Amino acid sequence: MLTDKTTTIEVLNSLAEGVFTVDNNFKINFFNDAAERITGLIRMNVIGSFCKDIFKSELCGSKCPIATVLEKGKSVFDLESQIQNSNGDVIPIRLNAALIRNKSLEPSGGVISFRDMSAYKEIKKYLEHQTQFYGIVGISKPMREIYNLISEIANTDATVFIYGETGTGKEIVADAIHSTSERKSKKFVKVNCSVLPPQLLASELFGHAKGAFTDAVKERVGRFEFADGGTILLDEVAEMPLQMQLQLLRVIQEGTFERLGESVTRKVNVRIIASTNINLKTAIEKGSFREDLFYRLNVIPIEVPPLKCRKEDIPLLVSHFLKKYSLYYKKEFSDFDDKSYEIFNLYDWPGNIRELENSIEYAVIRSKPNETICACNLPLHLKGEYTCKGVKNDQSDINNSELLKLLEEHRWNKSKVAKELGINRSTLWRRLKSIGVN
Repeated sequence: MLTDKTTTIEVLNSLAEGVFTVDNNFKINFFNDAAERITGLIRMNVIGSFCKDIFKSELCGSKCPIATVLEKGKSVFDLESQIQNSNGDVIPIRLNAALIRNKSLEPSGGVISFRDMSAYKEIKKYLEHQTQFYGIVGISKPMREIYNLISEIANTDATVFIYGETGTGKEIVADAIHSTSERKSKKFVKVNCSVLPPQLLASELFGHAKGAFTDAVKERVGRFEFADGGTILLDEVAEMPLQMQLQLLRVIQEGTFERLGESVTRKVNVRIIASTNINLKTAIEKGSFREDLFYRLNVIPIEVPPLKCRKEDIPLLVSHFLKKYSLYYKKEFSDFDDKSYEIFNLYDWPGNIRELENSIEYAVIRSKPNETICACNLPLHLKGEYTCKGVKNDQSDINNSELLKLLEEHRWNKSKVAKELGINRSTLWRRLKSIGVN
């Protein structure tokens, strides 16, 4: 728990994202530590300057996000842009912008947070050239069978149904199917059928006419219409309401549909890929999924195996994610130690590849660069009671941020944390008190 001494500036300076604020005249009046690090600019040299003179972005004109915020009073999220650093190099960023109000609730300026996206470009480049099969990593027998099947259906428009547990990589398999198809140069539209209520899902898939329902202030093109000529992925299709399933069946059989609130019949030519983690046999028996729709979708079934059934792929996946997060966090590592691989192979991975990826990211964050990652830096649910000799045997080996994460990992059990650090409980108590944590 942070003390009252923690100030707003200290909090903003602790963020990984760059943050700066401007007044109503667009002059910079705050510039945090991350903004200095990302841009290479010195705080004292930018305070009082117009932001457009500092960042030299293509948005510094009619599309200025701060001007938009001041004019409309609405925040801007995930806007992609570019800025120049102190050397004149262009840096791709993603930014958020919000309005600042004074005590009278009048607009007094704006705040922008931004993240350096350069690493994402490196990661994307790596993933495009180093993966095994159009983004899918693995050489196990079940994965090779999937690769062969995807290659065999490349020249067809057959509907594909992808099965598999959560986190197995069904969406990546769908990406590979589209990337090898004759429609690869056309649109690939993805819809998660489980996250929207029925009426909104109908509008999302088929579009709506103006006035079709409350808030339908203008007509909207649905995802099927938008994907015409390309491919659509219906993720978690088993979560689709029964009435919607009937509409989907018509699209598959006839290639036609109507927008909500409209009687005009429209025609589309779309290749459909569906996926689910639900047992469809049980869903059909319960009456929550139409049997006729199942047979229409299940032309080419692909079952993606859980990670526990393809453990020979774990070293490749570990290497893949280690490279990815080394690039992202700008920390170089050679590999994991032998104990880590022993743990990886003994664990059943109920969260599948997604859980493995999260575990690799966690270990990268916890580890010092230019070293082999030790098993002691794996998440607690993986390593259990394992500790290694000579690592973290002195409280100076862990910084304040890592210490707080370790406390959260052990649910603030100070005895366990002290034991893992190799220090006594009173030493840990003094350390925590020195950083304002009770």
